Amino acid sequence: MASEESFVVLVHHKGSIKRKTRFGVKFTDKDPLCIVVSPRTSYDDLVRSVLMKLGLEGAKRVKKFFYRIPITVLQDTVKYDCFTIGSDEDLQVMFLCRRQFPEVRTPELLAKLVDVVSSSGGSNRNTTTLATAAGSSSRPAVASSSVPVYEPAVQPVASPSFAADLNGSGGDEVGSFDIAPNALPGVAPLGVGDGFWGEGEEDDVEPDMIDDDSGDDIGASELALAVVGSSSGTQQYPPHFSSLDLDAMRQEGVSGHSVGFGARDAEGTAGLTEFQVGQQFQDKDEALLSVKTYSIRRGVQYKVVESDHRRYVGKCSEFGNGCTWLIRLSLRQRKGIWEVKRYNGPHTCLATSISSDHRSLDYHVISAFIMPMVRADASVSIKVLLNATAAHFGFRLTYRRVWMAKQKAISLIYGDWDESYNELPRWVLGVQLTMPGTVAVLWTSPVRVGGQVDESQAYFHRLFWTFPSCIEAFRHCKPLVSIDGTHLYGKYGGTLLIAIAQDGNSNILPVAFALVEGENAESWSFFLSHLRQHVTLQPGLLVISDRHNDIKAALEAPDGGWLPPSAYRAFCIRHVVANFALTFKGKDARRLLVNAAYAKTEVEFDYWFDILRSEDPAMCEWANRIDYSLWTQHRDDGRRFGHMTTNISECVNSILKGVRNLPVSSLVKATYGRLAELFVRKGREAEAQMGTGQQFSQHLVKSIEANLKTARCFTVTLYDRDNSEFTVAETTPTGSFSLGTYRVSLASRTCDCGYFQALHFPCQHALACCAYSRVTWSSYVHSVYQISSVFSVYRMGFTPPIPEGFWPPYDGPTVIPDPARRRVREGHPRSTRIRTNMDEADPNRPKRCGLCR
Repeated sequence: MASEESFVVLVHHKGSIKRKTRFGVKFTDKDPLCIVVSPRTSYDDLVRSVLMKLGLEGAKRVKKFFYRIPITVLQDTVKYDCFTIGSDEDLQVMFLCRRQFPEVRTPELLAKLVDVVSSSGGSNRNTTTLATAAGSSSRPAVASSSVPVYEPAVQPVASPSFAADLNGSGGDEVGSFDIAPNALPGVAPLGVGDGFWGEGEEDDVEPDMIDDDSGDDIGASELALAVVGSSSGTQQYPPHFSSLDLDAMRQEGVSGHSVGFGARDAEGTAGLTEFQVGQQFQDKDEALLSVKTYSIRRGVQYKVVESDHRRYVGKCSEFGNGCTWLIRLSLRQRKGIWEVKRYNGPHTCLATSISSDHRSLDYHVISAFIMPMVRADASVSIKVLLNATAAHFGFRLTYRRVWMAKQKAISLIYGDWDESYNELPRWVLGVQLTMPGTVAVLWTSPVRVGGQVDESQAYFHRLFWTFPSCIEAFRHCKPLVSIDGTHLYGKYGGTLLIAIAQDGNSNILPVAFALVEGENAESWSFFLSHLRQHVTLQPGLLVISDRHNDIKAALEAPDGGWLPPSAYRAFCIRHVVANFALTFKGKDARRLLVNAAYAKTEVEFDYWFDILRSEDPAMCEWANRIDYSLWTQHRDDGRRFGHMTTNISECVNSILKGVRNLPVSSLVKATYGRLAELFVRKGREAEAQMGTGQQFSQHLVKSIEANLKTARCFTVTLYDRDNSEFTVAETTPTGSFSLGTYRVSLASRTCDCGYFQALHFPCQHALACCAYSRVTWSSYVHSVYQISSVFSVYRMGFTPPIPEGFWPPYDGPTVIPDPARRRVREGHPRSTRIRTNMDEADPNRPKRCGLCR
């Protein structure tokens, strides 16, 4: 028969699995083995053939194979995924796929080879051992590891520290901590450009409290991990505390290789091996988790007969109706471990109905499974977790159950939501000790009980913080700052205010933060007054923001220090256009307004404005109500450096999105780790460029090279003997006719095209004048673009955080969250983001899957 014919299988034994390629999954090994098999070949035969060809019999064993399985065929293009083969039954899948997909005649496998250890270590692939939890190596591990074992207790994250002086506050405020900085150097930027149109910020808002629907009646004991504070001086932070690439934080495992608790073992039989009398567990939570996972894997139900602090007894739901399954676990008090004392198994009953849910699959079990994913990326969406959990356990789950599991995982990893507020005063003291010069200002409000002030407690009100590295770094950045706010998505509401700077290489850099109750005149005044006092000390700064009236009130305060000539304000053109679109519809009109705003000369502005007026005079009347200096580039006197939007702030919103749904103490600690990583990365880049002898930043060099290419066909005329006043005629490459004439003044650094004065480096016309006069163009470049200035931004850096056990003690009142800020307790909350036309995606941007990107 044709189906019995032999065929060749390519077996890769080196390399790795590459995902997200054009064809899906791909094996990177370039030198595979050729193994001849037939549908009669067993799994053991295939293993022996591979080891024999490699000459590794006795030295290695095949733990499993990964099969590059075809899943779709579209116009001769085959898409592949990954399938784990660990038994004869799995191997039949490969034979079946070969018959169903005639386009793929040569299957590909990747063999996972492991060393053969001693006989006690389990060189036989059917032998498994039970892993013990951390800190329990002295306790015996009995029975099979295929019964799931709970992971070690996860310690709450202790985070980086900062510095602050504590000053009492008068009036109605119970406590206020204010820290004055010591002058120190350094700051950090993020490499994000200043674009205009882009996708709006994703708004994966999660509800604060949702009732459980798991139907779990298995005792009152929660499967809570032991939370142990770290006072030994060692700290371990989640990876995203210092990671700046959110995509890289997404956990990517090999398909078929489950991660976390309850995953299948090398034989793919996790949760199916029976319990054994004498099998031991570290605590009751671990024992319950193993029993539940066993029940879920078997697809059977059980009920709890007895459950207290010393024993746990469970029986099959069909006990007495043909099934005798029973398990009894009890505490061995001398050793402090739980042990299986009696076990009647396996189940002899059959499921009488098919269900898409399982009562044992509650949010405690799900929390243990998703823990590695949440720890790697706290911003992972509920949809992703839901799909991963459903694929792992084989049951459909509700959104709220997975949401509750994620909230539990977050609280176990990062600490309790309410307690995190009380950690802030100690964090202020700790960070002051770690980096002298750190500014941290903590405001609290009084707690009133029965009309009397409770001196032992205080509500959290506001917190401003910045680091000496950021303060020093801003001195070497462009003289502008962008401010923006982003909502918090945790148990308690609030807003994170951020101030952003930009270095001479177009890297963005957060320089100050504030946690406030929301965007109002008082909170913006609190943030901007401390920003001006401690960070943005230079005169003549530009502040780019949206048209929020509360920002306007804070900037126009007489004692705020933000009035001209000390500082100037400019609007983000994206927000201006969004407001414009509320009155006037049509993308063409919006583009005309944008072009007018970006115009660098008055002539160009009038050209676009006249077209806009021809469309509808009311549009121009609307735009004329706003002062031109606030939204047009040709009237900003070069203060914008070409930046027309607060996209740099929006990019930081995206970067910090991973921590916006965390407890507040973890959020502030994450800013320290993120900035420390940012300073290291960008500082190394700038130092490497200096080492190669470069004088200017890469961003400037690319712009100059582009201008030089277009300046070759220009005709230059000198008008003074000091080589400073010129006219430049743009001509065609053949020189047949002129395309326009521009006046250039090297002395005043201006050009009729507007680019010279707007961007602060020579435009193409100025470069032609420099070449004509045989003078170097570098002397006409703003100092912020010099690579030495870019390096100075990151020169200072950060210091390793002092362990929390060594932080100074805090003797003040207990800081608690304001109950009024508690988010909605039931249901999915309404989005806090007001979506407008500026959130429309670029139509030319490729569409990507929301789950896997």
